[in-house]
Amino acid sequence: MKYSKQKDKYSNFSRWQCVNNCGACCNLTPEDRPDLAEYLQPEELALYMSMVGEDGWCINYDHDNRKCQIYEQRPGFCRVKPDHFQDMYGIEVAGFNEFAIACCQQQICGVYGDDSEELARYNSAIGNS
Repeated sequence: MKYSKQKDKYSNFSRWQCVNNCGACCNLTPEDRPDLAEYLQPEELALYMSMVGEDGWCINYDHDNRKCQIYEQRPGFCRVKPDHFQDMYGIEVAGFNEFAIACCQQQICGVYGDDSEELARYNSAIGNS
């Protein structure tokens, strides 16, 4: 009984999720992320840099379908999961949702703009519209 009360208590809070047809995180432009070396190991940084196309987008991002072509095999720094965020950024599990949501919103705004359809869809998906 206690569990269901807690679940109800927190059910209205925003929870991080990925939304289809976005791809903002696939914009890897290193100039927009000057702190990469602070949270990626040297071999991860080299892999990251090898994935950046001439246009700043990941070479594995399919622009036409707006999907990752290596989704199941994508590197750890492309995965938004509590354990990855704890390793990379030192974010405790309890702070994961808030931090991940803020990261996504910031990236979407930077790539598509504050008034973009992508941001509206994202905010609607997380219940923050």
